Amino acid sequence: MNRRIPAPATFSRVSVKSQTVIPREVRAALGVKPGDTLRYRLTDDGVLVDKAPATESDDPFAAFSEWTSEADEKAYGSL
Repeated sequence: MNRRIPAPATFSRVSVKSQTVIPREVRAALGVKPGDTLRYRLTDDGVLVDKAPATESDDPFAAFSEWTSEADEKAYGSL
């Protein structure tokens, strides 16, 4: 019986400025280099982190996606 043994977990600590170091194994697996953008997606199982495709990370308005609700559109859509 060939059972797949999961890789051991790696950890990093969050600083008081909400910064963390991405473990070497994770950087290597994602192919992340300085200047790259990471994408965080909330799922029912937790948070999925991956390297953002260049098409998504080049959007200058991506940082404002938290203000794209229906209520915001209703309040500010006519501006």
